[in-house]
Amino acid sequence: MRKNKLFISSVIVAGGKGTRMNMDINKQYIYIGDKPVLARTLEVFEQCPAINEIILVVNEEEIFYCKENIVDKFGFEKVKKLVSGGVERQNSVYKGLVEVNKQSDVVVIHDGARPFVNSRIILNCVQEALEFGAVTAAVPVKDTIKSVSDGFVEKAYDRKTLWSIQTPQVFLYDTIMKAHEKANRENIIATDDTTLTEMLGIKTRIVNGSYDNIKITTREDLVFAKAIVEKTI
Repeated sequence: MRKNKLFISSVIVAGGKGTRMNMDINKQYIYIGDKPVLARTLEVFEQCPAINEIILVVNEEEIFYCKENIVDKFGFEKVKKLVSGGVERQNSVYKGLVEVNKQSDVVVIHDGARPFVNSRIILNCVQEALEFGAVTAAVPVKDTIKSVSDGFVEKAYDRKTLWSIQTPQVFLYDTIMKAHEKANRENIIATDDTTLTEMLGIKTRIVNGSYDNIKITTREDLVFAKAIVEKTI
């Protein structure tokens, strides 16, 4: 029987090196306006009323730096644990899931480098996850997509059926744990968590994300990020 009040955990994955930035600082700690990328991300989850706890996964060598310069400096009280990441993103997510409160009903998994998510997206994903078990935020693609081999187009795809997958990805706790445990047993590595739950035969429900919900990956993304911040001021 489900508890009257849901317990909702979030796992924020911020363990990437950001090598494509070609900068001396990890992309999570680059300032956009008056806050670092990661602080902007955590702020959304801190202020979202549905979220009960945050498990933050970072590079092992950056745990102290992150606690002092992000968690403590900006006063994020919902961050209950800082966990060292793994070799792959999937390993990092699993290490975060292991630290989630065992009373958790729902887990919200999000990239630390997506600072422009909002509470509406999070809440919509949680609501859908309660019914369908596995949910991801996504947006319809704007461009024509074609597959290419040896420099030549092989196939064009119907744009109406294509979506660009984002985070958050939200799951019933038991579902995502079973998916990761199966992947660990069978040495399966996937690019996102919904791929793992799909291997359990669970269809992924799509929830409308936002075109502002970009992932900070390259220097060009910093230009877009600055524009988004200035737009909201």
